[in-house]
Amino acid sequence: MSDVLPGLPQLDGGYPLDNDLIRQYQANGHVRLNGLCSPQEAAAYREVIHRAEARLNHEVRPLEERDTYGKAFLQTMNLWTADEDVRRFVFAKRFAQVAAKLMGVTGVRLYHDQSLNKEAGGGHTPWHQDYYYWPLDTEHTITMWMPLVDIQPEMGTLTFASKSHREGYLGPLEISDKSEEVFDAMVAEKGFQLDFTGAMKAGDATFHSGTTLHCAPGNHGSYNREVMTIIYFADGTTVIEPDKPKRVADLAEWLPGLKPGELAASRLNPLLFP
Repeated sequence: MSDVLPGLPQLDGGYPLDNDLIRQYQANGHVRLNGLCSPQEAAAYREVIHRAEARLNHEVRPLEERDTYGKAFLQTMNLWTADEDVRRFVFAKRFAQVAAKLMGVTGVRLYHDQSLNKEAGGGHTPWHQDYYYWPLDTEHTITMWMPLVDIQPEMGTLTFASKSHREGYLGPLEISDKSEEVFDAMVAEKGFQLDFTGAMKAGDATFHSGTTLHCAPGNHGSYNREVMTIIYFADGTTVIEPDKPKRVADLAEWLPGLKPGELAASRLNPLLFP
């Protein structure tokens, strides 16, 4: 762990989340919240997140040597365990309270954080459901997705298939060319409305359900799309029997020591709100 940088913002103050935004999230499976962090707060934490990424991400292959998943972004997970300053960002009560209110639950725990940096020239992120990876017995999962720099649509902001979360878990399709093919056809067949996030300022954020279908184009801009995400789930959730290798791996990595039927509350899943 590092020494905490003096003067880092606290991120404990509340966010004015009105009932219309909560209803929008629950109806559509996603919502955009402008100014969840101020530009100054985003800039301060961008610095410490960069520092942790530099230590933890060891991808050195050029883009052309990676598969579709590898071209989509540089992914670094659970930065909070390696850097005390990043921990302050990931544990922010402001974010966790928003997550709880959007889902309509009394408390939320951390699943894991991850930085998702889509390099300039990086590839698209195929259609997918996040919940595919998670051995959690709940419909109450949510991801906060926050750019740490100003980004334009051509840099890879998200597209959501609104109301797709109502379909529930859609089967064993990890992020891949196959998930793009299958879910693209499903989106067209079901007639889901496509909601494009558009340009975002550093510190804006989207929240989406673990079962909401979403994707992103490649980064056709001149600099990296730097994004930090935090995944939350409802307190009281139990672990399910992993039904695929990816969930077996997630159980071991993010819910260490737990067995199916037990509360999802390992040492890596602290209660962040209340």
